Amino acid sequence: MSGAYDESASQEDTTDSFWEVGNYKRTVKRIDDGHRLCSDLMNCIQERAKIEKAYSQQLTEWSKRWRQLVDKGPQYGTVERAWFGVMTEAEKVSELHQDVKNSLMNVDFEKVKNWQKDSYHKQMMGGFKETKEAEEGFKKAQKPWAKKLKELEVAKKAYHMACKEEMLASNREANSRVETSMTADQQKKLHEKLDKCKQDSQKAKEKYEKAVEELSKCTPQYMENMEQVFDQCQQFEEKRLSFLREVLLDVKRHINLTENQSYATVYRDLEHTITTASPDEDLKLFSNIHGPGMHMNWPQFEEYNPDLTHSISKKEKSKKSTDGVMLTHVTTAVEHAQSGDRGSVSSYEKNQAYTASTEWSDEDQTAPNSGNDTNGGVNPFDEDAVTGVRVRALYDYDGQEQDELTFRAGDELTKLEDEDEQGWCKGRLDNGQLGLYPANYVEPV
Repeated sequence: MSGAYDESASQEDTTDSFWEVGNYKRTVKRIDDGHRLCSDLMNCIQERAKIEKAYSQQLTEWSKRWRQLVDKGPQYGTVERAWFGVMTEAEKVSELHQDVKNSLMNVDFEKVKNWQKDSYHKQMMGGFKETKEAEEGFKKAQKPWAKKLKELEVAKKAYHMACKEEMLASNREANSRVETSMTADQQKKLHEKLDKCKQDSQKAKEKYEKAVEELSKCTPQYMENMEQVFDQCQQFEEKRLSFLREVLLDVKRHINLTENQSYATVYRDLEHTITTASPDEDLKLFSNIHGPGMHMNWPQFEEYNPDLTHSISKKEKSKKSTDGVMLTHVTTAVEHAQSGDRGSVSSYEKNQAYTASTEWSDEDQTAPNSGNDTNGGVNPFDEDAVTGVRVRALYDYDGQEQDELTFRAGDELTKLEDEDEQGWCKGRLDNGQLGLYPANYVEPV
C-alpha cells in the first residue's frame, strides 16, 4: 500500500497481495527486468563467442607449430602423413569453432539485439514506453477502488474512535453511580454524554457499513480492470520468454558440433588417415632411400683418360698414399630417391639429404681414401674441397635437430650449397661444424 493508505490501515489487515494498492508495481518492474535480461543474454552470448574464437586461434597456432616441428623432424612416410592428419583435424575444427563464433555473434547476438530494440521503446524523459503504459493502465484501473478504500479507512477509523469514546463515557457514567461525592447534576451530564457517544457511534457505524458496501460493489469492476491490464503484461512477458527460449535453442544448435555433419567427417577422415598408415610401407621406403635399397656407384676399374681433368686439394695431397683407394662419387639421399620408387619425400629425407657426406667419424674422414675419384670429381667427404660463400646471420637461430646449425645474429659462416626447395641451405660454422640452416636467416657478407 502507498504511504497515504498505510497511515489509515491497521497493521493486521495489510497483506502482500497483488490487489493491495500499489502492489502492481512488481508487475510493471518485470518489463524493465525483461529489457535487462535481454542485455544479459547478449553479454552471455558474446562471452561464449570470445571463448570459441580464442579456442579456434589456439588450435590454429598449435597446428602450425607442430606441423613445422614434424616436418623438420625425423618421422617419415605414411606414419608422418597420419601425424599430419592430427594437425589437419585441428585446422578443420578450428574453422568449425570460428563458424560457431560467427553464428553466435552474427545470428544469435544480433537477433536478441534487434528484438530488444523492437520490443522496448525508450522515452525522451527516461524509461520505456511499455513500462509507462503498464503503470498508467494499473493506476487507472485502481484509482476508483483506491478512492473508495480511502473513504472506507476514514469511516472505519471514525467508527472505532466513536466506539472508544462510548466505552470511556460508559465507564465514567458507571463509576458516578458509586461515587458519593457526585451530585445529581453531574451524574445527569455523564448520562447525557453517554447517550451522545452512543448516537455518534451508531452514526459512525452506519457510515462505515455504507463505505464497506460501496467498496464491495466497486470491487468486481476493480478486479476486472486490473486483470485486463495484468493480462496485457502477461502477454508481453510471454513473448519475451518464448523468444529467449527460441534463442537459447539456436545457441544450442550452433554450439553443438555433434549435430554438424562436417564435424563428424573430420574424425572419419582422421581415422582413415591413421588407419591407412603402413609401417611395412614406411620400412620399405626407408630401406630404399637410406638403406640397402639405395643406388650405389660401386668402384670399378677404369682406364686412364687423359681428357679428364684431375684436381687434387691440399688436404688430399697430404692424405694421399700409394695404396689408397678413392670411393666413387656417392649421390645424396634425395638424388637416390629421384632415381627410384620412393613413395613420398618426408622431412626426414629433406634434413638427412646431406648426411652421407657429413655424419662420418674422424676416423672415416682421415681414412686413406684421399685419391681422386674415378669420375674425376672432388671427394664428397672432404670438407675443404668446397670453398663456399661467406654469409652473415641476420637473426638468432637455435637448431631444432642434430643436423641443424645454431648461431647468433652477426655470426659469420660459410654457405656450402644453394637453397633447396624447402628454403634450407647447407653451411659450415667457423668451428668446422656442418649442418642446415634457414636460407632467409642470413645475408651475403
